[in-house]
Amino acid sequence: MPVDVTPAMVWSVLIPVAIVTVLLRQLPFSFVRVMKNSQFFGLLGMMMPVGVMVVLVVYTLYGQASAPGGLFAALLAAVVTFAIHKWRNSVALSIFVGTGFYMVLVNLVF
Repeated sequence: MPVDVTPAMVWSVLIPVAIVTVLLRQLPFSFVRVMKNSQFFGLLGMMMPVGVMVVLVVYTLYGQASAPGGLFAALLAAVVTFAIHKWRNSVALSIFVGTGFYMVLVNLVF
């Protein structure tokens, strides 16, 4: 520890940081308890998964423009993933098949 720093100074920083960290982690759970039966939370429960997936797909496709295989491989893999999901309605299967298909395209085809 540096010479000018005392244990009291360290504790005077660590204690407020710990309190703020615990409070910030508890806040969402307290908020959910209060808002559990609201229409807003019901709407979020329906819309958020779709919104998150759209953001992830757009982000992934945008990032693949300069990657090996380019945008075409990513779009083709996204279409295969969507088709497998519509056909089997299995999230795990569609993710594994889509990822595997993309890896084959990037490593063996393009």
